[in-house]
Amino acid sequence: MVSVTHTAYDIEITAESLQEDLARLGVQKQALERELAAVVAHLGSVQRALSALQAVMSQAGQTSAESAGAPRIPAPADVAPQTDPLPSKPAGTSATTGIRAQPTASPPDIRESAPPAAPARDSLASKSHADADRQVKYGKLTEQILEYFAEVGDVDVRARDVAAALGRDTDSGSINAVRSTLDRLVGTSRIRRAGRGLYRAGKS
Repeated sequence: MVSVTHTAYDIEITAESLQEDLARLGVQKQALERELAAVVAHLGSVQRALSALQAVMSQAGQTSAESAGAPRIPAPADVAPQTDPLPSKPAGTSATTGIRAQPTASPPDIRESAPPAAPARDSLASKSHADADRQVKYGKLTEQILEYFAEVGDVDVRARDVAAALGRDTDSGSINAVRSTLDRLVGTSRIRRAGRGLYRAGKS
């Protein structure tokens, strides 16, 4: 009879541990999905910027080729003086051919058509800051939990009680984060599991 009771108790502890692992994995899955969405959005912005730059470079190459192939019209200073008087020509015509010179069209301003690349850099900077903030929050949570167990002493407490004492019981995600940190501290023997859903300060 005692063996059956002990086996049932072990099964309950194992089931509770698996439920806690499932909740922790769900939180990690959500975090990875958010990071994947950010990477996909950044990849799309980089591809659009690259396509726009390639189009601008192609247009600039065509404009340069057209400018290089245009015939050069000699300036009036390059023409040798004539002894016989020439009839007056309308303003804007060549001294030798009488053909009106056409103004050369200025190339389009490439700087105005190029898309700004600043949003891609801002996205990377914000992602780096978010990762750093998560690391800082995790470190602070571990320190807060260890300080809490140092204050309560040799007393069995639940994960929800720890979350309430630290002001992290506002939602299930915060409570699961506290429970996951408790499990990690149990794994490193900094605290110990006292029973089903119960934790206690580690032996000094």
